[in-house]
Amino acid sequence: MDGIFEDIAAFRAACPVGQPLVGLDLGTATLGVAISDRLWSVATPMETIKRKKFGVDAAALEAILSDREVGGIVLGLPRNMDGSEGPRAQSTRAFARNLATRGVPPICFWDERLSTVAAERALLEADTSRKKRAEVIDHVAAGYILQGALDRFRHLAQEEAEQSE
Repeated sequence: MDGIFEDIAAFRAACPVGQPLVGLDLGTATLGVAISDRLWSVATPMETIKRKKFGVDAAALEAILSDREVGGIVLGLPRNMDGSEGPRAQSTRAFARNLATRGVPPICFWDERLSTVAAERALLEADTSRKKRAEVIDHVAAGYILQGALDRFRHLAQEEAEQSE
């Protein structure tokens, strides 16, 4: 178990360079999955796992982590609009704790407020049918979550470069 991080900079330091990251949008019925490139610059929506029970969900996720040689997991944390955490956030934290006991790569929480709204807006702008939107919304939202973390990685790298000048 590599650990669970609240701090994105500490998480970035714990992730092996050159290995992609996975972004997760955890819902009650589905688990949206997105993956980054090995340079940590672009998030791509991948698939939506229909949730069953934790062991089955974790096994499906572990297969992806292994197949793609994933170095870290960015898990969307559903905070309330005022920044507080409700039952869904507590459920997400419990999922992360359970997942961490299975020897997965480091996990970092990322504030996912409005990620599903942004995904829905992008799909509407792309003139995606209602049926297709329902099929892809969760892994598109996972892509927004992961891209937010990747953008923060880039800003951290820029700050480090400026400080070393």
